[in-house]
Amino acid sequence: MVVRGGRTVRDLRRESRAAVLQRLYFDGPMSRHALGPATGLSSGSISNVVAELLADGLLEEAGSVGSDGGRPRTLLRVVPGSGHMIGVDVGETRVRVELFDLTLAEQARAERALTSSRYDVDVVVGHVQDGVAEVLRTAGVAADELLGVGIGVPGIVERGGGEGAVVHGQTMGWDAVPLERLLRRTGQLPPHVPYFIDNGAKTLGQAEMWFGAGRGARNAVVVLFGSGVGACVVTEEVEQGRAVEWGHLTVRVRGRRCRCGALGCLEAYAGAEALLARWREAGGRPSAEADEETALTQLLAAARPGDGGEPDPVASAVLAETAEFLGAGLSDLVNLFQPERVLVGGWAGLQLGAAFLEEVRGHALAHALTYPAGRVGIEMGHLGPDAVTVGAAILPLSDFFTRGGHRMPPDPDPVPSPAWRTALGGRLV
Repeated sequence: MVVRGGRTVRDLRRESRAAVLQRLYFDGPMSRHALGPATGLSSGSISNVVAELLADGLLEEAGSVGSDGGRPRTLLRVVPGSGHMIGVDVGETRVRVELFDLTLAEQARAERALTSSRYDVDVVVGHVQDGVAEVLRTAGVAADELLGVGIGVPGIVERGGGEGAVVHGQTMGWDAVPLERLLRRTGQLPPHVPYFIDNGAKTLGQAEMWFGAGRGARNAVVVLFGSGVGACVVTEEVEQGRAVEWGHLTVRVRGRRCRCGALGCLEAYAGAEALLARWREAGGRPSAEADEETALTQLLAAARPGDGGEPDPVASAVLAETAEFLGAGLSDLVNLFQPERVLVGGWAGLQLGAAFLEEVRGHALAHALTYPAGRVGIEMGHLGPDAVTVGAAILPLSDFFTRGGHRMPPDPDPVPSPAWRTALGGRLV
C-alpha cells in the first residue's frame, strides 16, 4: 500500500523503528511517554514500535522513573549484545581491527604492523582477514551474527561498479584497487554480511560528530594528521561528511616532492613523514631502528625536553615551521567552509598534542579571514587513537538504524521464475 510521498506502510514502519532506536541510542534510557515528543510519533505508534523492538530483542527494560501522581514509567534502552560490528583502520603504520557491541563498547581488538611492504594490497587484505578472525574468536561471536564490517582507508573511495568499493590511493601506490572484491574473495564472511569501505578521515569525522568533540555542531572540519594529512567536512548540506584531499592543496609552487608525485603539496611539509624527513635533512638524528611513531616521539623529546634541559634548536625550528604550514592549511579550510569547529585527530596529531595545537591555532587565525576566524573553535578531537575504528564501525551501525533495526537476511529467497517460463521449461533456448 502506497501512502504520502510514494512511501509504503512498510517504509513508514521502518522509519518509525529507526526513529525510536536512534533516540534511545543517543538519549536513552527513556520511557514510552518521553519517546513520543522526542520522535514526533503518536502514542499508539510508540506502543506498537516498542512492542516490536522488544520482541526482536533490540530493546530491554532498564528500571523506572516516577511520574506526576501516576504509576512509575518503565525506562527502555538498546540491548548492547543485540548486534556486533567490526571497525578497521587501515593506517600508515598498522592495521587495527576492533569488535564492538551495538552500543560501541569494545569487545576485542587486534593489530598488525605494516612494515616496508605496508602498501602491498595482499598484505593489507591478509592483515584485515587475520584481525577479523582474531577478534571474532576472542569474543566468541559468529561471523554470520555481524551487522557488517566498516573499513577506513587512505585515499578516494569509488562506489557503484560491479567490483564494489574501489580505492584510489595515489600516495599508497593503489591504483583502482578493488578492495571490497578482494576481501569478499577470501570467503571469510557470509555473503549477507556487508563491507562498508570509506576514507579514514571521513570515518574519523563520523566518530567525532557522533560521540566526540563535534557533538552539537551543525558543521565542522575534522582533520586527520598522521603520516600524511586529510580532512572531512561536515556541513548542513552534507550531513554524513565529505572527505576532501586537503593534504594535496598546493602550498608552495615548485616546492618539495609529495608522496603523490606532485610538487609543493601541504602533505609534503605538514605530514609526519615529511616532518621527520625535514628534521633529518636539517641534521636531526632519530635512532636507526625507530619507526615513524617512535621517531616523532624522539623529535618531540628533542624539541621539548621534559627534564628542564635546553631544547634542540633544529628540532624546535622544524616543529615551528610545521605548525606554520598546518596553520596556513587550516586557514584555507576555515575560509572555504566557515565551520563552527575544526577538530584535530590522527596518531601524529595526538602525539604533538595541545601545546603544538596552540601554535597551529595562532597561525590559522592569523591567516584566515576575520569573520570566519572569529566564529571557529580549533581544538583536539576527544576520541583518541581509536577514532577511525569507531567511525568505521558506525558505518554498519548507521545502515542498521536506517533499515529500522532489520538485519540483512542470511539466505535471501531467490526471485521465483514467472509461471510462463516454468511452463515452457526446456523448450526455451
